[in-house]
Amino acid sequence: MSSEPSIFFSDVNERQGSFLRRTFVFGGLTTIAGLALTGRLAQLQVVQAGEYATQAANNQFNFRLVPPPRGRILDRNGVVIAGNRPSFRVLVVRDETKDLDQTLDLLGRLLPDTMDRRRSIIRDVNAAPRFSPVPVKSDLSWEEFAKVNLYANELPGVMADMNEARYYPFGGAFAHVIGYVAKPNDRDIKAIEDKGEKVPEILYNPGFRIGRQGVEKSFDSDLRGEAGGNRVEVDARGRVVAEDIGGSRPPVPGKDVVLTLDADVQNRALEVFGDESGACVVMDVRNGDILCMTSAPSFDPNLFVGGVPTRIYRALADYERKPLLDKSINGTFPPGSTFKPATALALLAAGVDPNQRITCGGSWRTGNRTQRCWGVHGSQDMHNAIKNSCDVYFYAMCNRAGVDGIREAALKLGFETSFDIGVQNQRKGMLPSREWKRRTFPNDPVWHPGETTSVAIGQGAVTVNALQLAVYTSRLANGKKAILPRLIKSVGGVERPSGAAVPDLDFPPEHLEIVRQGMIAVANDTSGTAYRQSQLGLGDIQMAGKTGTAQSRDYGSGSRKSDVWALKDHNLFIAFAPLDAPRYAVAVIIEHGGRGGGTAGAPRAREVMRTVLLKDPEMRERITRPLPPEPTGPQIDEGAIGAAPDPDVAAPAAAPAAPRAAPATTAGPRPYLPEGPQ
Repeated sequence: MSSEPSIFFSDVNERQGSFLRRTFVFGGLTTIAGLALTGRLAQLQVVQAGEYATQAANNQFNFRLVPPPRGRILDRNGVVIAGNRPSFRVLVVRDETKDLDQTLDLLGRLLPDTMDRRRSIIRDVNAAPRFSPVPVKSDLSWEEFAKVNLYANELPGVMADMNEARYYPFGGAFAHVIGYVAKPNDRDIKAIEDKGEKVPEILYNPGFRIGRQGVEKSFDSDLRGEAGGNRVEVDARGRVVAEDIGGSRPPVPGKDVVLTLDADVQNRALEVFGDESGACVVMDVRNGDILCMTSAPSFDPNLFVGGVPTRIYRALADYERKPLLDKSINGTFPPGSTFKPATALALLAAGVDPNQRITCGGSWRTGNRTQRCWGVHGSQDMHNAIKNSCDVYFYAMCNRAGVDGIREAALKLGFETSFDIGVQNQRKGMLPSREWKRRTFPNDPVWHPGETTSVAIGQGAVTVNALQLAVYTSRLANGKKAILPRLIKSVGGVERPSGAAVPDLDFPPEHLEIVRQGMIAVANDTSGTAYRQSQLGLGDIQMAGKTGTAQSRDYGSGSRKSDVWALKDHNLFIAFAPLDAPRYAVAVIIEHGGRGGGTAGAPRAREVMRTVLLKDPEMRERITRPLPPEPTGPQIDEGAIGAAPDPDVAAPAAAPAAPRAAPATTAGPRPYLPEGPQ
């Protein structure tokens, strides 16, 4: 027989006391819990009511960044060379599509070319933040835009709108100096993070663009502006249902950047290059303003704004004439005979008498090395050696200054220098020296006299870029100041310093005048190497110049002539005008243009210089000014009035025609051919 446990109380009072104790404990706990709950409710509804109201509003409203209008880039006359234009585009929101692949298939029927970019579109959509619209195609035609809107109800998550797209109205004319814009990529984000800086949220916006090259890259922070934002109301799934106009913030446009370039001159420079490859730089010798900085061939930067197709990029990158390379500052070339005025200044500084003569017989022997001249010029002083571009004169004289003396003079004239023009990645080129030889060739560290002869005529290890040639010519033309180039005129309305606020040029005026007179003879003496190609045809305005032909390879014992483009010589020409009061300097490089700097470079420099002068109101007034009338009829002596003519006095003979330059001669083997006919 089992027994159940029982609780026995000795009396009724003991049972009642136990019940009262339990009731008191449970009642106290209930009271404490009630007070705690009441206090918490009071804290939430009274003390923290504002905080939770804000959080609730934030859950209801989203703040979506709006890219700012990018600042414009203008030429010196206010012409827009990089601006913004309206653009229709179609976008897709991943979180609002039931099936992204199916949506893109339907969209591909309306816009077939999106199928070619399908993989990149999917990658961009997957990388975008939630509910963020991703551009699928920009620059829709009106017909495409209307078609997408017509079928919008059948395309969940697809929308079409209008935004601002970067636009370059002059196409390739300014492509290298301005650059282009493109979407930020992972490398851009990592570069900012590596600096320890916070990545701006706007960089993750699929429609935002940053500068990639040139001015667009160098002044990206100024051109970028400040992002705005739209405060939008969203539902529980995050979809936009309304916009809170009052809570939105308009974007702040970027600053305008004004360049010193002239759109007309820049266009003309690219035009005269035609199919040739090379560079042209024009400067105002009074203040250093760069009026033209052209590289040819060029490319259309508008192709890169929305993402250039791979096949087009590969075609540009693989073309042997390198349209993507800015040859005005990133391409370096031997200067050839355009370097001879610098060598002449070095010789004058070394005490060489400019009237001392050297006989050019067509070649010169230094040690066991025979070097040829492009012609047989006879007796030459410094003036005629510059005018005729006689190599033998500089072969014979160069070691009087030495390679270090030539380098010192060239540095003063702007070579082997990177200039602060607001655009990076300039190549400095090379001016060899004895120290350079020791560092570079430890097995043969001694500088030999025969090496100076190559340097003296702008060959050997000497390399320069087109901007340096223009600065060099500007300093020779100015004759007083070591002019610096200026490309950026103002940023956001704030003027940049002039290139004329510089020290004096460290050459005696009489030395500079000797060199300048030689350059004047090149273009204006009938026997000069560029007389025919340098006539401007603008009234009494004339220009001075210097031709150059630079070899691009070692000829050995073979001929310098070649039908292969990459094996031809480079052609160069530098010039300034007007002669009496120089204002403008031009430097032209024709890459692999063949023989004759005067035949390839000079005509193009002349056409660019004509455009520059015709753009100048003072020069145009001078050009159109009537010339003083020339006397007509015979000049009669007052004392001979009424007297009969003397039959024994013969009429004055006609002035003899100016002698023409002697043709080049080639006698015997030519182991070294430094310079072609100028």
